Amino acid sequence: MAEQQGSIAQAVKQYGRALYAFIRGRVRTDADAEDVLQDVWAQLASQPEVNAIEQVSGWLYRVARNKITDRYRKKRTTPLEDLAYENEDGDIGFREILLADDTDPDLAELKRIFWEELMAGLEELPAEQRLAFVENELEEKTLQQIADEQGENLKTIISRKRYAVMKLRTRLQTVYNDLVDA
Repeated sequence: MAEQQGSIAQAVKQYGRALYAFIRGRVRTDADAEDVLQDVWAQLASQPEVNAIEQVSGWLYRVARNKITDRYRKKRTTPLEDLAYENEDGDIGFREILLADDTDPDLAELKRIFWEELMAGLEELPAEQRLAFVENELEEKTLQQIADEQGENLKTIISRKRYAVMKLRTRLQTVYNDLVDA
């Protein structure tokens, strides 16, 4: 047991930085990279015989690639906050607009316009795309739950949500550009 812990500690020391850099180059955020790296170390620690791994570096990088792939398969949604647009003052995320204080008249108007355009955009979507988007983003159901409820393949639901997000993003980008240019 002590020998195995020593092997793990040595692997962390020897490959930690390079493996983190490898992972970070393939995921969106530092937090995602740290999560994947933690998963890799956990998988290494769960191996019954770490010393039996012939090429530790190759094994670590293969596990990291698999963990990244699994993460993207599992999280193939676009969170609403990723639909943020940057203006001269910084980012304005949709969640900030949705949660804006209605006592500020400018934010209340922006919130009203946003909801109006979002609802109009949702009405233009095919029913299946609208349902996937609304249930995932507004009702906070997972895509797997939606697929199970509808008796559909998960990839079909992911595709429907993706098309809905792309169409809504285009529509809301136009509205955003009109507001900024006004």
